[in-house]
Amino acid sequence: MKRLIVHNDIAYIIMREQFVFKFAPSFDAEPDMEKVQAYMKYIGADHVLRSQTHFMFCKTIQDVEWEELPLDVAV
Repeated sequence: MKRLIVHNDIAYIIMREQFVFKFAPSFDAEPDMEKVQAYMKYIGADHVLRSQTHFMFCKTIQDVEWEELPLDVAV
């Protein structure tokens, strides 16, 4: 089952989660964001969210465009 997350009123499907340190040259260094972007493109994600410990690679759930149709109700 896929996990969903809502961030700033936008819904995302979490495709994969990876520890932040997997993208850093050492355990306590800052992650290499070019590697994060490359991994995001590799798995087909379109957005990355970050927690204290993980990067969440996500697909955005697009809003459905709709229009209200008039009801022709005969009484």
